[in-house]
Parts: sequence; C-alpha cells; structure tokens
Amino acid sequence: MTLGSGSLEHAEADKGEARTVDDGRDFELERYKFILQQLHTVNENVHRFLGLFQAIATGLLTVGIALFVGYKKWDLAPDIAATGIEAVMWLITLTAGFTLLLVVAGVFSWIDYRREECQLLERHVRLNARSAPRLSNFWRWYETYVVLFILLAIVFLWFYVNAVILPTIVSSA
Repeated sequence: MTLGSGSLEHAEADKGEARTVDDGRDFELERYKFILQQLHTVNENVHRFLGLFQAIATGLLTVGIALFVGYKKWDLAPDIAATGIEAVMWLITLTAGFTLLLVVAGVFSWIDYRREECQLLERHVRLNARSAPRLSNFWRWYETYVVLFILLAIVFLWFYVNAVILPTIVSSA
C-alpha cells in the first residue's frame, strides 16, 4: 500500500529513524535516572528489613520471656514450656534467615545496578568515570555489619537459651 510519494513501510522507517536518534539519548538519560533511583531504594530497603527483623524478634523474645517467667503460674508442664521456647527460637531464626536472604539479594541487586551505572557512564561520559563495585570491598558495606549483627544475635540467643533458659526449666521439673 502506498501513501503519497512513498510506501507505508518507508514512512514508518523514516519516523523510526528520527525517533531513534532523539529517543536514544532520552532513553539513556531516563535509564540512568532509574538506576540511581533503584540504588537509593536498595539502600533504603536494608534499613526496612533490619527494622522489621528487630520488631518481629523483639515481639517473639517477649513471648519467650513471658513463657519462661510465667509457665509455673500458668500450670504448664516444664517440657511444654521448653518446647514453646524452642518454637519461639525457631521462629526468630526463620525470621533472621528471611531477613538475611533479603539483604543478600539486595546486595546482588545493588552490584548489578552499579555495574550498569558504570557502563552507562563509560558510554556517555568517559572511560573509568566511576569504578565498578568489587566484592573485595565487602568490609566497607554497611550490609556486611547488618548481616553480622543478625548472625551474632541468633548465635547468642541459641547459646543462651540452651545454656541457661532450658536447663533452668528442666531442672524445675
């Protein structure tokens, strides 16, 4: 089918060519803005995950402490109280595991976005405008310390529950 002096396909190709030149730059700029926004979001998410973990862990620890302190008053058998405290510990551990999974996934997303940012800058600004992230710099990332905090808290809680709380409950039987 023809339209005026040229075919429909030719007219669309001409439009597409003109759009590609203009939209290519706009697209790259919008992509760069998107990458920066995603980097910001990934950084904020770590704080959200840590806050969520702290809230859930605090609530579960409160339940565990209440069970430990009140099981005699509530006429619960020591083995049931011990099982309840172990269940609370497993829930805390599960919450910690999920939080760690989200933080680690966020780190990998951050690395991907940063690498894409570096590639964009190299194409449009200059070579080595920003260096790509290296895993060897993990000690500089605050996510490392969030992960260490969660891991150490879980290890401490399991140690304390098994060394102090459960033996106290079992010895009162």
